[in-house]
Amino acid sequence: MAEYSTPAKFELLPTKTVQEQLTEVEILVPQNYILKDGIPLPDPSVELMDIPVIDLGLLTPYSEGVEELDKLRSALITGCCFHVINHGMTAEFLDEVREITKQFFAIPMEEKQKYLRAVNDVEGYGNDIVLSEQQTLDWTDRLYLTVYPPDQRKYKFWPENPISFRDTLDQFTSRSQVITETLLKSMARSLNLEEDCFMDKYGEQRKMEARFNFYPPCSRPDCVLGFKPHSDSSIITILLQDKEVEGLQFLKDDQWFRAPIVPEALLINVGDQVEIMTNGLFKSPVHKVVINGEKERISFAVFCFPDSETEIEPFDCLINESRPRLYKKMKNYGDIFFEYHQQGRRPIEAAII
Repeated sequence: MAEYSTPAKFELLPTKTVQEQLTEVEILVPQNYILKDGIPLPDPSVELMDIPVIDLGLLTPYSEGVEELDKLRSALITGCCFHVINHGMTAEFLDEVREITKQFFAIPMEEKQKYLRAVNDVEGYGNDIVLSEQQTLDWTDRLYLTVYPPDQRKYKFWPENPISFRDTLDQFTSRSQVITETLLKSMARSLNLEEDCFMDKYGEQRKMEARFNFYPPCSRPDCVLGFKPHSDSSIITILLQDKEVEGLQFLKDDQWFRAPIVPEALLINVGDQVEIMTNGLFKSPVHKVVINGEKERISFAVFCFPDSETEIEPFDCLINESRPRLYKKMKNYGDIFFEYHQQGRRPIEAAII
């Protein structure tokens, strides 16, 4: 899930976090988390996905990494995510990011509630925005923060505990910018496009949003989801997985697969806006999160977006007689994402001609 704002036509309802409800309900899972008809029940035992590992250091224009570029192109064309290594973050630093995530969600509830999001906004601590009493909620709590540009940060939502939280997040943000630029330029080269074509759309008014995810264990993991099936509205999503507990699954060729854990790697997928720009050549993969019945799970994601007013459409050079234009010109994709996601639909449907 990615950045969005809440259209004014929706009446939003207050809701409690999962952690808060677990202190009140020891055994029963509230009905608004139970999956309803139309959403397949989770299966944590599906096959493990074969995800390529790409060395980011071999994707620079000065390297001889032709094979690495081919791996990148193949992963994106087949609708796959990929792991990146040699990304400039040590294994110790990644463990620090995991640790501050765990520490934040472990602090007392009354302290976490100082960072509680408003009913009509995603930024801050909380869970799903609720549009109706019939809505099926995700079994997760989140801390959602704007991290770039710095002048748009709302520091009132940035925890002071743990003490290292702000500095660690700032470092991860800086390093993620380098990763994103390297990947966008490499994606362009892999399609024989102008190297800066994706960067030009990413633009000077780009945004980066960070989301810390906490998935508590659930007594009924067979009938809830940590995150319902969706694709991201971003240009690129950078994910740091839990080091031990699986949960992320991807849909490929109409089958669900488990995402493997590579502790020292970052998991990357492109979002809908890249699928639109490449006229469907690169795929934005559908994914979901299943819940463990005994163990909690954390993850941390950074979403990279162009400015909401930037018009996104297929590159002209990727439109021809054999591959006609598939998508309309779009902007304000975040608003579209919100409306479609709450209906259980892919927002990219709105862009299809």
